[in-house]
Amino acid sequence: MLSCMNRVFVLVLAGIFAVVGAAPAAGSPQHRVDVVAEWFDVTAATVAAAGASAQSTNSRTWAIGWLAAARAAHDVPAAHRTRADAAVASALHTALVALAPTRRAELDAALRTTLDRLTPGGQRDLGVADGIEEARDLLAERQGDGLAPASVNAPFELPSPAPGVWQPTPPSLTPPQQAGNRLARPFVLARADQFRLPPPPALDSPRDRIDLAEVRAYGAVNSTVRTASQTATAQFWLQSSAAGYTQPLRAAVTQLGGPPARRAALVAAFHVILVDTQIATSDTKYAYLRWRPITAIRATVDPQWTPLHDTPAHPDYPSGHNTYAGAAEVVLTAFTGPSARRPFTATSPTAPGVTRTYQRWADLTKDNVDARVWSGIHTRSADEAGVVLGRRVAEHGLSRFASLLG
Repeated sequence: MLSCMNRVFVLVLAGIFAVVGAAPAAGSPQHRVDVVAEWFDVTAATVAAAGASAQSTNSRTWAIGWLAAARAAHDVPAAHRTRADAAVASALHTALVALAPTRRAELDAALRTTLDRLTPGGQRDLGVADGIEEARDLLAERQGDGLAPASVNAPFELPSPAPGVWQPTPPSLTPPQQAGNRLARPFVLARADQFRLPPPPALDSPRDRIDLAEVRAYGAVNSTVRTASQTATAQFWLQSSAAGYTQPLRAAVTQLGGPPARRAALVAAFHVILVDTQIATSDTKYAYLRWRPITAIRATVDPQWTPLHDTPAHPDYPSGHNTYAGAAEVVLTAFTGPSARRPFTATSPTAPGVTRTYQRWADLTKDNVDARVWSGIHTRSADEAGVVLGRRVAEHGLSRFASLLG
C-alpha cells in the first residue's frame, strides 16, 4: 500500500505532467523511437565502462543526467514529441560527456543515432538546445557537492576498540569506506541527519542476542542450516545495489508508457533520491559505529567464526543494501504501483548464469533483507532499519521532487 505521502505525490506528479498530454498514437513514427529506453541503456553502459569507484558517485552521474533530461522535456507539449526526444538525448549526452569524458566517442555516436531518427528542423533543434542548457546548468549547480570518490572515502578516525564499536574486518582489514557521504550536499534532504535512525539494539539485549544467533547459524561459511536456495539468494544479491536495481528500474521505465518527460522523471527521481539515501545511510552508520557480526561473534562466542561472504568496510547499522531497497521500492511504487506491469528477469554479476524473475517491488526488498543475513555480513535489525530509513528518505524526496523540475 502507498503511504499517504506517496499518494499525494502521485496526484502532484499527474498535475505536473498534465501539460504534456497523452503519448502519441501507437502507429506514429515517433512512437517507434523509444529515446528514453535508448538513453537509459546508454547511461548504464557509460557508467559500467567508465564509472567511478564509489557507488554514490555513479548514482550522482545518473541523477544529474536524468534530472537535466526531465527538466528539458517536462514543459514540452505532447504534439512536439521530436523536441522532447531531442531534449532528453541532448541533456544526457552533455551531462555524460562531462562526467565520463573517456566515453566521448561512444556518446557522440549514440547522439547521432538518436538525432538522425528524428525529423530535422526547428523542433529538433529547439530540443537539442533545451537539453544542452539544462545539463550545463545542473552540472554547474552540483559542482563541489562532495560526491567525488576522494570525498566519499575521505579518511575517518575511529575510536579505540570497545564492545559494540566497529573496527576493520577480516580478511582485508580495509579502513572505513563511505564515511564522507554524510558530508555531501543532498538533492532534496535539508541535511544528512534529517532522518537519522534511533540507536541499534543495546548490546546483549534480547534482540541483539537473537540477531547474532541468526547470523551465526545462517550466515556462516560452513552453515549446516542455510539451504541451497538461501545461499543462492545471498550470492545473487551480493552485487552492488546500483547494479542490482538497474534492471528493475529499466523494466519500470519501459513498461510505464506516457510522454518522455514522465519516464525521464522516474529515472531522475529514482537516482536523486538514491543519492540522498546514501548520504543519510552514511550519517546513521557513522553516528553509531555498530560493529559487524564477524567482530561481535568472534569477540563473544566463536573466535573462528567466518561469514559466507567477506564483510564490507563500514559499520553494520543500518544496511546500505536495504536503505537502497527501501527507497527504490517507494519510488517505483509511486510511479507504477506495487508491481511492474509484467514480470521481468534480472541477472547478477555475482551469480553468473543465474536469472531471477520478479514483478512485485516488495519482493526485491525482502530478498535484500534476507540475503545480507544469509551472507553473514549484517544483522536482521540492521537490514530492517535500513528499509525504514530508505522509505523515509524516499517519501520525503517524492514530496519535494516536483520543485527540482523548476
